[in-house]
Amino acid sequence: MEDTHIRRSTPTQEEIDEESRRIRRLRILVRLTLDTIAGGDLSAEEAAGMVAATRRVALEMFPGKERAFDLIYKPQFQRMMHAVYNLQ
Repeated sequence: MEDTHIRRSTPTQEEIDEESRRIRRLRILVRLTLDTIAGGDLSAEEAAGMVAATRRVALEMFPGKERAFDLIYKPQFQRMMHAVYNLQ
């Protein structure tokens, strides 16, 4: 009987390193965005635009990972927006 499972190849060290770099860049981007919003120098609309731009960049770096972004980072942005702009 033939094995019908699709086998995933083990990622190379280069692929692992590249993904680690992208994750590190994303974390830096998210932290910079949160820090900028926390500074309170932006309007709520400008801050929301920064969050949207950060999400776009994240999805360019990790296509198809909308749900992961929304689960991991969206709550952080929402908490910061609520704290800085007293949003409901």
